[in-house]
Amino acid sequence: MDIVKVIKDGYQGYANYLWEEIAHPQWHSYFYWLVGISLFFLAVEWLRPWRKDQPRFRKDFWLDAFYMFFNFFLFSLVIYNAASEAVVYLFIEGLASVGITNLVAFEVMSWPVWAHLLVGFVVRDFVQWWVHRLLHGVPALWEFHKVHHSVEQMGFAAHLRYHWMETVVYRTIEYIPLALIGIGLRDFFIIHIITLAIGHFNHANIRLPLGPLKYLFNNPQMHIWHHAYDLPEGRKHGVNFGITLSLWDYLFGTTYMPHEGRDIKLGFPGVERFPQGFIKQNLHGITKLNSRVPEEKHVIKRV
Repeated sequence: MDIVKVIKDGYQGYANYLWEEIAHPQWHSYFYWLVGISLFFLAVEWLRPWRKDQPRFRKDFWLDAFYMFFNFFLFSLVIYNAASEAVVYLFIEGLASVGITNLVAFEVMSWPVWAHLLVGFVVRDFVQWWVHRLLHGVPALWEFHKVHHSVEQMGFAAHLRYHWMETVVYRTIEYIPLALIGIGLRDFFIIHIITLAIGHFNHANIRLPLGPLKYLFNNPQMHIWHHAYDLPEGRKHGVNFGITLSLWDYLFGTTYMPHEGRDIKLGFPGVERFPQGFIKQNLHGITKLNSRVPEEKHVIKRV
């Protein structure tokens, strides 16, 4: 198959898929799941806000709302889907040239449904936890990740405010582990919806004590410290990296929750000068002109 045809088919296939998603809703329509889950958390934030002095439409709410639809749908339409189809095609062709025709190492799809859903969920979250740490620890990647940390008033929609390069980084590193266990599209859809809902919950302006479940699942009272402006001493690359599961932070010693942190300052040193608009934020880290925002000396606060 010609690589140009792969790219062309990728664009056309995704455009048709997106149109079907919107025009013909079905139970597996990402678009309406995103809308429904978002409206649910918006209602909960309005009815039972944790930070009661925060406006209903907090700072940058509409910017974050646009990010949700851009990162979930428009970025794939513009470039990502066709590009990823081409990269996967070249990767598979490269493996075939050395005699590797099947990446699947564990045929989990032959297991009970609950078992391969659980394995896919845990493997993906574990990989994402390490990728998240890379985004904080590698200076070039941190410049992209600053877009997500430029949130100064927290709410559910902040979940999907992130630089488009994060999609490239996450998906590139995720691909091989998920391919090795042969996770199918139906499973990936279910896992993705679960992580979407928990991700919205983690960023929401709500308080919901989880009791012992806090050692397993991420939550607003834990994740707020990940967005803290002031980091604890010796943790310059961040804390509480959990995406969906908090388990990894407890296992690897990156947990930090001195108190609930309802009113702590959010962002990072220099966030005051960080680009405000969508276009400038998504050029950040790419162009030499604005690749780095000067950071103030990071004053560590003992809490």
